[in-house]
Amino acid sequence: MFTSKYTNVIDLTDYGTEWWLSLVKLASDIYDDPDKYAHAAQGKIMATLFYEPSTRTQMSFQTAMLKLGGTIIGFDNPATSSVAKGENLKDTTKIVSSYSDILVMRHPEEGAAKAAALTADCPIINAGDGSHLHPSQTLLDMLTLYREKGRLEDLTIGLCGDLLNGRTVHSMCKALCGFKGIHFVLISAPELGMPDYIKDMLDAAHCSYTEESSLENAIGSLDMLYMTRVQKERFSSEEEYLRLKDVYTLDPAKLAKGKKDLIVMHPLPRVDEITMDVDEDPRAMYFKQAHYGVFARMALILTVLNDPMKPNALLKGETADMQCRNPKCITQKEKYLPRSFTGKFAECEYCSCRNA
Repeated sequence: MFTSKYTNVIDLTDYGTEWWLSLVKLASDIYDDPDKYAHAAQGKIMATLFYEPSTRTQMSFQTAMLKLGGTIIGFDNPATSSVAKGENLKDTTKIVSSYSDILVMRHPEEGAAKAAALTADCPIINAGDGSHLHPSQTLLDMLTLYREKGRLEDLTIGLCGDLLNGRTVHSMCKALCGFKGIHFVLISAPELGMPDYIKDMLDAAHCSYTEESSLENAIGSLDMLYMTRVQKERFSSEEEYLRLKDVYTLDPAKLAKGKKDLIVMHPLPRVDEITMDVDEDPRAMYFKQAHYGVFARMALILTVLNDPMKPNALLKGETADMQCRNPKCITQKEKYLPRSFTGKFAECEYCSCRNA
């Protein structure tokens, strides 16, 4: 078993529902009175290592740290770092973590944040690992629900679009299934449906869900609709992407069938899955949602820096010589990593892929 002495935020389900709720309430308090927290991270350094493009996540993390009185280092293009010379993930994060008090990382390989946390010398926050997870996005989504709907319970939540590759919807399911009265409506084409491991997790948590192929048919029952783009970068062929990219688009005609107090969210960037004329509808919440991201990440930074938890297990399963079959798993690229699998399906602890 590999443990860490830091409060790494790799997956929100590593911690209990009360911990997430305390983060949401802290973020809400910061939103109401940001001046109270203006010097809360003074003297602290946050490193942001972004191995793939980002606008909102990177800038909101940096803004959050600056608003807390801290400073930032890092890169937003690995081509400008020693990664371009062939430096492995361990060496990069080991060195950068020795320069900083907290490290925020986005990486195209699934499980990269967990891999970095095995040897880093400061806490790691996962800012998105391939198609796998995006816990800080989920935190700001929860803050948006809390502020706009007044609760995190007794909600019908529609998740629409690319549910197979959408790390934001994977993280949301894992987090919100811990709250009572949550019902998910999973709206997608069969080819882009929610992965089995997420549905199995919902079943184990006794969290109800239904699967629907029509956005028009589903929208009338929803308290929140979460739109996602069909992610071109996650497809192996241009042809497959073009065939599916326009299947689900929210426009005023479809939105007219929704409740008056429905809120529409989106992690952004959008392409054409929400038409521009939806922006003026008061139910469109995605720009405000992105604004909430700064305050959610301020709360996350403060909690990780100031409230260290007991050592938490990073790898709990059995180490094995077998290779994960997921071509996007971090263990495919970083061969030195100990491989670890859990359960009857031999689920990889880095990327959650089933190997049996």
